[in-house]
Amino acid sequence: MGSSLDTPTPGEPSPGASTPVAWFAPAVLAATCGGLGRAAFAPGTFGAALGVAVAVMLGRLDLPFAAEATAIVAVNALGVPICTAAARRLGRGGDPGAIVYDEMASVPLGLLAVPVAARTALPDSLPLLVAAFALHRLFDITKPFPCRQLEHLPAGLGIMADDWGAAAWMAVALTACRWCGWL
Repeated sequence: MGSSLDTPTPGEPSPGASTPVAWFAPAVLAATCGGLGRAAFAPGTFGAALGVAVAVMLGRLDLPFAAEATAIVAVNALGVPICTAAARRLGRGGDPGAIVYDEMASVPLGLLAVPVAARTALPDSLPLLVAAFALHRLFDITKPFPCRQLEHLPAGLGIMADDWGAAAWMAVALTACRWCGWL
């Protein structure tokens, strides 16, 4: 027999439901990065790859560091209400796998630790970008302290915050690798 926790809130889809209306809601489209999060396997990997591309494109705009950092922080802050609304619309628990906005937004945040020239000088920057991608995925999946704890924050804050932690770990690892001359 089901509990009252199994009953959806009126007006929201039941857990596991994926109505066509939910997928085309503005918050869901934004949180899934235009549907990228609907990939059949490893949607977070696609979100992180998009984050690398976003970081490169932002770096190529040649903005002052403060302007680039402000834009990236704003995109991350906007992720909290966007992911909250999308998670409610999708009705799939606290952090639905289809939501990849958190990966897309947090990878550029972590790459702020790397000078713009080092991350935008393609093809020379490819090893660094591949390392950033792999490190972010590693830390997002394994959730070292405090990532697992941040994941338990409410709604969109929890969805975003564990990836901020992964981005911080990525930034530290990239900085150490660059300091050692490995990248």
